Amino acid sequence: PLFNPAQDFLPALTPDNTEFVVLSFEGPDPYCRAGGLGVRVTELTRTIAAHGFETHLYFVGDPNLAPIEQVPGMPLYYHRWSQWISRHHPGGVYQGEMEKLHDYRATIPHHLLHERVMPAAKRGKRVVILSEEWHTASTACDVSDALWGAGLRDQAIMVWNANNTLGFEHVDFERLRFTQTVCTVSRWMKNVMWSWGVNPISIANGIPARRLDPSPLVDELAGMAQSYLKDRLTLGKVARFDPDKRWLMAVDAVAGLKRMKLPVLFVAKGGLEAHGHDVIQRALAMGLKVKDVRSDSRDPRVLMQTLLEAAKGADMLNIQFYLTEEISRALFSVADAMLQNSGREPFGLVGLEVMASGGLVFTGATGEEYARPWDNAIVLDTDDPHEIEATILSLLSRPKDTERIRKKGIETARQYTWDKIFDLMLRRLQYLALGREHPAAVDAKG
Repeated sequence: PLFNPAQDFLPALTPDNTEFVVLSFEGPDPYCRAGGLGVRVTELTRTIAAHGFETHLYFVGDPNLAPIEQVPGMPLYYHRWSQWISRHHPGGVYQGEMEKLHDYRATIPHHLLHERVMPAAKRGKRVVILSEEWHTASTACDVSDALWGAGLRDQAIMVWNANNTLGFEHVDFERLRFTQTVCTVSRWMKNVMWSWGVNPISIANGIPARRLDPSPLVDELAGMAQSYLKDRLTLGKVARFDPDKRWLMAVDAVAGLKRMKLPVLFVAKGGLEAHGHDVIQRALAMGLKVKDVRSDSRDPRVLMQTLLEAAKGADMLNIQFYLTEEISRALFSVADAMLQNSGREPFGLVGLEVMASGGLVFTGATGEEYARPWDNAIVLDTDDPHEIEATILSLLSRPKDTERIRKKGIETARQYTWDKIFDLMLRRLQYLALGREHPAAVDAKG
């Protein structure tokens, strides 16, 4: 051949020529793990760094930890931003939200220009800047303007990602679309975002591969749970207390199963949202005995024992402590079903985590595009609690179907590990780099 297209046109992104910067309000500290975003950026940045790329995560972190911290053994650096504000707001990342947002936007662009992109350019490296959710949208646009003003815009590939439509009313999508590539996590979100005037590229969320690895501790915790719950019909739900998550549907279904004289136990882990009060009041009104489960321990065995002891005489457990990965994996595997029955779900990360644990997951029928009805999951079509009740009864009478669905779920989860998702992300980023360095080559392909 006269030329090698891959060599001559498609610029490979390697640790030798590329660094990563991730902007996010949430992050790896318990202080700022308010939802799925904290999990996403923690695992994504660890995966990027594990592939050898120098990676910098900027987030509103714990005010009592080091401002800059390198993760041991990895080229991954945590930058805890706005700590001087967080010291006055010990309640978490979204306490004092607007003050932090103003500080983040006022200081990040100048810092990235002088501390990340300029030094990288001198070393002959480009910088991929990935910004997450509405809190970073204006900051990302300002970063683009700062780089353009310094003549360095071509040194950065800038992507803004939406995991949810929350806060979209604060986003200047026209400016965002002009300054960077817009991305999202599912085809469902892609379709929703068309109405906001953008056509984002779609790159799925992922789960860490370790969730599929054998774990003696998880097996031990699962054994503890199984011995206590073997005579209970155990259903669970892990989600923010938000009406979109259809908590009330789940509670009503549990109450319906109890009325059928089934020994049902509902293990619930929500957040601090106000809708949690409505959920608990609904459970009590439906005749469910609710117990709040609290513990100051960090020992997974102690936490599991506390949880199981509370199950005696209870219909619903309202978990008030941080659900560690080991405990969640054990509960997902032991539960008869996890009710992740959202009515409006941009992706459904917990559903994949349940599958990876060998669990049986009930999903909604929106963004959980990995879920196939009665193949690797139960996909609910309505908001009628009787659909959950009827499906549970059907599964109890067909144990072979349950076992088959669980096995298929594990196979599906293997296709969504962060390593595989990052490989797809690199391919998308190489396309964006091609457009910068050889626009005619992209134009020729339309």
